[in-house]
Amino acid sequence: MQRRDFLKASVAASAVALSTSAFAGITTQPIDSRKPSKIAFPEKKPLITYSDRPPLLESPRETFSRSITPNDEFFVRWHMPDIPTYIDTEAYRISINGLVEKELSISLKELKNDFEQVEVTSVLQCGGNSRSAFKPIAGGIQWGSGAMGCAKWKGVRLSDILNRAGIKKDAQWIGFNGSEKAIYYETPNFVREMKLDELDDHVIVAYEMNGEDLPYLNGFPVRLIIPGHYSDSWVKMLSNITVTKEYQSLFFMDIAYRVPDNATESETPEKRFKTTKPIAIMNVKSVIGYPTNETVVYHNSHVVVRGVAWDDGHGIKEVLVSIDGGKTWNTSILEKDVDRYAFRGFRFSFKPTTYGKVTIMAKAINRLGEEQPLAENVLWNHGGYKYNGIDTVTIEVV
Repeated sequence: MQRRDFLKASVAASAVALSTSAFAGITTQPIDSRKPSKIAFPEKKPLITYSDRPPLLESPRETFSRSITPNDEFFVRWHMPDIPTYIDTEAYRISINGLVEKELSISLKELKNDFEQVEVTSVLQCGGNSRSAFKPIAGGIQWGSGAMGCAKWKGVRLSDILNRAGIKKDAQWIGFNGSEKAIYYETPNFVREMKLDELDDHVIVAYEMNGEDLPYLNGFPVRLIIPGHYSDSWVKMLSNITVTKEYQSLFFMDIAYRVPDNATESETPEKRFKTTKPIAIMNVKSVIGYPTNETVVYHNSHVVVRGVAWDDGHGIKEVLVSIDGGKTWNTSILEKDVDRYAFRGFRFSFKPTTYGKVTIMAKAINRLGEEQPLAENVLWNHGGYKYNGIDTVTIEVV
């Protein structure tokens, strides 16, 4: 075969391969090579930066060697570029209106003093976390695995606030709006809704995160906390709560944050599934915090694999760790179960007995028996939502 014929054949073969994979829709490991920016945002350490307006910041892998995410390492996700740069906490109010007996305008002082104060430790995770694993590229921010965190949230039960306002008998929906705004007048406001019968005592309006005021970029002065659910509904800078009888047609409910409404919540790039549904509860997942893909360890040294696992609140039963690329699996040691909605830390110790590359994998299993699939077995959807493939890191043994 002449050289130019070989090149033609190679190009043709590549085109076929790309076409096949593009039409099939595949998943791989999420991108894990991005580095934190050299510049830090206020109240934050340098994080992986996708945008400064609106702020889009991802936590690096090392953050997840601990079960509680420090405030200054916690990821940031805003939708609209117009975010207030100053908030007068004395004047700030949360309005409760719509189908209520008495409309309320609650100040921060009233929120902290006139209601029972409660705490919940919960994972906050973007529905598009790990989206960079989807091929062809799914629309949206190409997150690695760090668009998440776990914190202890303190505030007031949403049900207590609504009970004080008095919900009318025909009420069925609750709508939430924050203070972020679009620049272009035709861009829809970021409003989310939930059914009234989905409300439980774990849903709170929080003003505190890990014992401190909410960081500004994480929703100061108050945000909605809906444990077990993806963060798209955790409205930041919460300013308005409206109770309605009918569902309100909204862009961020009807168009964005939706997956195919079928048994596998999947589709193919060339054949989109017509009927969709909003993403809601999280699936079982784990991430290795240490070691990372750049870690070098010594032969026969003592290596401790650390990471976190979580689901929608059923709880983590076990995390299995493989140090031979998935050929065999070992039971890890789980940390104390702090809260059903929280990260559950795990660790596994071993001594590398071979030189060169060693692939470490982690697989979480919850109390329902649901377990993480291999990355290549996660099915594709056009939004790149709810990825939960088995996490993998490769270290070098010298």
